[in-house]
Amino acid sequence: MLDLRFCPCCAQEYLSFNGQKMYCSACKFIFYNNTAAAVAVIIKHENDILLTRRNQNPEMGKLDLAGGFIDFEETAEQACKRELFEELQVQIDEGRLKYICSIPNTYPFKGIVYHTMDLFFEYEVRDKFDIILEEEEIAEALWINKYHIKLEELAFSSQRQFFEKYLTA
Repeated sequence: MLDLRFCPCCAQEYLSFNGQKMYCSACKFIFYNNTAAAVAVIIKHENDILLTRRNQNPEMGKLDLAGGFIDFEETAEQACKRELFEELQVQIDEGRLKYICSIPNTYPFKGIVYHTMDLFFEYEVRDKFDIILEEEEIAEALWINKYHIKLEELAFSSQRQFFEKYLTA
């Protein structure tokens, strides 16, 4: 968490942070640093998986699954649909998303380590399709045979853990 010293409620310098919550001993303000929900989508065509290459930190240049954080008031399936459209200009049918599992992760961003719960979904397509990249976030998109995915090239530990199980199922 940021090196915050002053309480956002009473402005006193009595703010402490224990990794899970911020607490002000002056006014008793508590702010919980809860886990952020995120989605990752395995777009699958036969034995090929669509992976992207990150165009920004954290882990710029590494392989990644399309996805991102779930917004307020949004379901995980709605987040999958929104993220796939934002990143790849792909329209999907939410009803065809298949939930697979969740894995805890961390996401370091601008000096803050966010604890996340990554929800993994699979979306099977009949044909490969044209992709229009959101180039600020994604350098390229690649269809890779699932048996040729190199775990060490994946950006995040949750995705490496996921693929260790997914590739043997």
